[in-house]
Amino acid sequence: SHGPLPPVGGEWDGVRVVTGDPGAPPVVEVLVSQGRVPWAGHTGQHAMPEVYEAIVRAGLTLVFVNTRWQAEFVFQQLWAINDRDLAIALHHGSLAAEQRRKVEAAMARGDLRAVVCTSTLDLGIDWGDVDLVIQLAAPKGASRLVQRIGRANHRLDEPSRALLVPASRFELLECQAAREAVEANAFDRDPGQVGALDALAQHIMGCACSEPFTLEALYAEITTAAPYRDLAYAAFEEVVDLVATGGYALRTYDRFARIVRDREGNWRVRDAKTAQRHRMNVGAIVTAATLNVRVASRRAGGKALMGGRKVGEAEEHYFEQMSPGDTFVFAGQVWAFQGIVGLDALVSPAQDKEPKIPSWGGAKFPLSTSLADRVREMIEDRDHWRVLPPDVQEWLEAQEQRSRIPGREALLVETFDRGSRHFLVAYPFEGRIAHQTLAMLLTRRLDRAGVGPLGFVVTDYALAIWSVRSMADLDLDALFEPDMLGDDLESWLDESFMMKRTFKACALISGLIERRQPGAEKTGRQVTFSTDLIYDVLRRHQPDHLLLRIARADAAAGLLDVARLGQLLTRIRGRIDHAALEQPSPFSVPVLVQIGRERVDGGGAAEMILEASGLMFDEEALVAEVMG
Repeated sequence: SHGPLPPVGGEWDGVRVVTGDPGAPPVVEVLVSQGRVPWAGHTGQHAMPEVYEAIVRAGLTLVFVNTRWQAEFVFQQLWAINDRDLAIALHHGSLAAEQRRKVEAAMARGDLRAVVCTSTLDLGIDWGDVDLVIQLAAPKGASRLVQRIGRANHRLDEPSRALLVPASRFELLECQAAREAVEANAFDRDPGQVGALDALAQHIMGCACSEPFTLEALYAEITTAAPYRDLAYAAFEEVVDLVATGGYALRTYDRFARIVRDREGNWRVRDAKTAQRHRMNVGAIVTAATLNVRVASRRAGGKALMGGRKVGEAEEHYFEQMSPGDTFVFAGQVWAFQGIVGLDALVSPAQDKEPKIPSWGGAKFPLSTSLADRVREMIEDRDHWRVLPPDVQEWLEAQEQRSRIPGREALLVETFDRGSRHFLVAYPFEGRIAHQTLAMLLTRRLDRAGVGPLGFVVTDYALAIWSVRSMADLDLDALFEPDMLGDDLESWLDESFMMKRTFKACALISGLIERRQPGAEKTGRQVTFSTDLIYDVLRRHQPDHLLLRIARADAAAGLLDVARLGQLLTRIRGRIDHAALEQPSPFSVPVLVQIGRERVDGGGAAEMILEASGLMFDEEALVAEVMG
């Protein structure tokens, strides 16, 4: 409705930005820090001075980030340059509820100038005095961006103001695509959801705790809900059997019999104790096992440590990597780890200048499908480049000269050598989760082909694989055939730790495993031990058990994004655009510089880390080589 986007050159409060219609009030602006955009990165550290100055000029500012790790990092960066002693706070889901309430109360009183936050503040709270929203790093979706923008200026006839801060050149493209999507009211598509069977098992158990039921009546009621309207009666009976017996392989164990059938043919809860345990464990949100982070203290005259004030919560596995005395950043402070007592991680204040920073899993958002489409379209449309900063236009032009520009419906695959290693870099633009799955499946095929793949790394925009032998002469159409989502995926899932991780969540939701019991609560390690035992029993004696099938489907949908990967492989079939290069391309730089910098999970982690450490690319040297 505003007509064509103007070129770069506008200003917002003195900050150089990619602007919209100069005659309209600024709603979403994209920050170009000091007239340039970094080639790579995901923290936005380069733009912290401009972010701080934007906070100085505004009233209350919400600085949104996508992960709790980023929240801690950004808070520390802003605090280090806070020479005006502005009141800046931190808010994310791992902080103690009391601390979060204090921050919210201070916001309501008008005592704060900025809050660094995650999605904990983008829903359900109406702050009328928020002046500016800053999205640090790419938003990953237009709908999420609009939700966050909507936190600002809840006042009549005043537009919300937002500033997007891309951390890299690919993120600049994503930010611009999100901004244009917001202007066009083109929000992310929300696919319909099919009802989960583990959640259905929990619902059936809850119904039995309430009052007896017949299968026919409960089935008729459940299928009135849209997610379960296509549920087959046989599948429903199988879920009831899971609640009643645990399934064929587990029916000899009395502990899994939670509902029984009476003489009238009605199903009811087995006994009052079973109903009590169910009510203590009800819930469909399964988070990683966490420990309370508490300030350590000692009993008077004693040597034993005990937990005092609660600071927040963090994943159990994070502390399992630590030794007493290790330091880390949490809740905006530096702490020294002292030890674990029960469900508490005990810490004490520390002054370490180079502390560890906690990294939480499950907090990264995938790049939305509709936004990925817009990014691919923007890259392919040369006329669209004119709205981008000059250095990003130069980067795109260099890619066109030295390699190829990816087509919207095709897949660009580059191959080149670097020393004794051979590289394959692809640009699907489908998000980190789909790329991770694709890279894992590709390495299995490359291994069978005798290429000798040594490792891979992914971003939201690209993936890179390196190997012992060249990949330039491979049949790439065959390599990317969609049938990799068949036997290759199944065999990899059978070997993967992800299946056990997903099975644990399904077992907890369905009620097969109970974390809480009267007077006791299992630790995360105890729950994992219990679910791993059951998983191994079912794999051996009933591989088609309902919970194994649910876990496989959940892993495919959530952890692996198989549906999206399937759409990608179908779209690019017969459309692989191969560029055999003499050296890395401009587009490959952001993914190559991630080699050796990302944590590697799995059994071969040590070997992959050793291999990757010898391949680490220096960004400045690589950029000079590519552009030279």
